[in-house]
Amino acid sequence: MSNSSIRKLTDDEEILKELTIKILQIPALRGLVWDLTCPEVIEQVMVKITEIFQTPDPFKHLKEEQNQKGLELYPHWRQFVQKSSDPLLTAVRLAIQGNAIDLMVSDRSIEVEKALGQELKEPIDEKAFTVFRDKLKKARLLVYLGDNSGEIVFDRILIETIRSFFDLEVFFVVRNIPTLNDVTLKEAKQVGMDRVAHIITNGLDGPLPGTILSRCSSEFIELFENSGLIISKGGGNFNTLEGEKKHSKDITFMLLPKCLPFARNLQTRMYQPVLANFFK
Repeated sequence: MSNSSIRKLTDDEEILKELTIKILQIPALRGLVWDLTCPEVIEQVMVKITEIFQTPDPFKHLKEEQNQKGLELYPHWRQFVQKSSDPLLTAVRLAIQGNAIDLMVSDRSIEVEKALGQELKEPIDEKAFTVFRDKLKKARLLVYLGDNSGEIVFDRILIETIRSFFDLEVFFVVRNIPTLNDVTLKEAKQVGMDRVAHIITNGLDGPLPGTILSRCSSEFIELFENSGLIISKGGGNFNTLEGEKKHSKDITFMLLPKCLPFARNLQTRMYQPVLANFFK
């Protein structure tokens, strides 16, 4: 979460000062706790933000704006995918590049249409894509873990494309409690995700922008365990799931590294599309 994202909520310097003081009291940000993932630290920051602004969904208007922008782009990019020589590959690339729509990091997504046009040519791992396609052929139940608003429009295009080639049931998973600009039931329905997939929440008991299985609902865990393939979008889901030990599922991660430490961890450069299959 960048400082500019906080300033999208208010330009009142006194409120920003009060919020900064509260955030700096968080032990992990004072170097007193080192065993938390980034999403767990952000969850604690979100608690402070909701307290200061006295609303459970402080970024609501930004999510609506991001979704509206995505919906404006939807007809063009849906047709673009359909007319491409390999619609599935193009839809995967588009869904990954859609991860750039993240006003929590920067204002980069303001020029998302231009960015998509330029960056859709970025290569992705051919071997990883082949493995992903083969997994789709065998799967009967796909669980798709959503990430940001706006980006979800391109997730919808990918799901539509997958269902046009493969006979499988799709569940799209959203945050149970609002956090940052991440997708909840409301934002998912706003872009028509319910027309192409079943939507459920992860049942997680706090504003955490990720997926910690031990804190998710029994309904979600059952679905997770019964899935044939899991698609995980975004850095928050990657941060929390990559190190999970309590499952034996196939997970395909799709994301863009948006900060230097993240890129180094993935051994790639910033904003290089990442498609990675993790098997246990």
